[in-house]
Amino acid sequence: MSEKTSDRHTFAVCAYKESPFLDSCLESLSNQTVKSRVIVCTSTPSDYIKNLATKYGYEYFVRDGRSDIKDDWNFAYNCAGTEYVTITHQDDIYLPEYCEQMLRLTDESEKAGMPVTIYFTDYKACKNGIPLRDRNSSIRRILRWRLRVPKWSCNSYIKRRTFSLGNVVCCPTVTYHKKLLGDSVFTSDYKFNIDWDTFRLLSYKDGRFLCNETPLLYYRIHPGATSAEFIRSNERFDEDLVMFCKFWPKSVARFIMCFYPAAYKTYGKL
Repeated sequence: MSEKTSDRHTFAVCAYKESPFLDSCLESLSNQTVKSRVIVCTSTPSDYIKNLATKYGYEYFVRDGRSDIKDDWNFAYNCAGTEYVTITHQDDIYLPEYCEQMLRLTDESEKAGMPVTIYFTDYKACKNGIPLRDRNSSIRRILRWRLRVPKWSCNSYIKRRTFSLGNVVCCPTVTYHKKLLGDSVFTSDYKFNIDWDTFRLLSYKDGRFLCNETPLLYYRIHPGATSAEFIRSNERFDEDLVMFCKFWPKSVARFIMCFYPAAYKTYGKL
């Protein structure tokens, strides 16, 4: 049987410094049931990253300039010359059916007259290679229930309000429909909440937020992760408060923040 391939989708891997998890991430992309283009992009070039890209036969792109999440993500996104692009985080593992299910479900939605702007899946958190019983993923699944209703997931108001109690989407699971969204989709100036704010901004655009509740990503929890760094510095708390103020009066936002930091406990004692 010939290997299934697609020229419609790119995994754009954002590699930073010398992550010990990059190899397993790249390997997971090579094990997809439907092969797609894979590119490795970095603003911290090194032989380590380049050699791993070469090991798997992936294209390697270097961005000049200081490392910055917004610029790095836009660079990776723009380097993908395909209809769909997944901004791939170097620490995570994508299950083999990710690309296959994405293409099938987005095509079905398109045929039903509901073009997709972003597609995302559920995920499983893991620490030290062991899956966690992660309360955050369960809460996110409950909060995004409205996006499981096809017509509602096309409604700008419902899409936006779904994010009013927090970021209900795990960023590495998201595939962007570049053909509809154009280049440089990341316009938010936030550091930690660039994804949450991006989804808020994209909710104003026509198109469906397609939710697949099958867990198709292992999300790695570790002390060196960007999320952990923002928790330690309290920058996550500050940005979370600002984000809630975009949906609620400030008094309500402050009330929500009395409880929301409980989500940070996923990272344990850092």
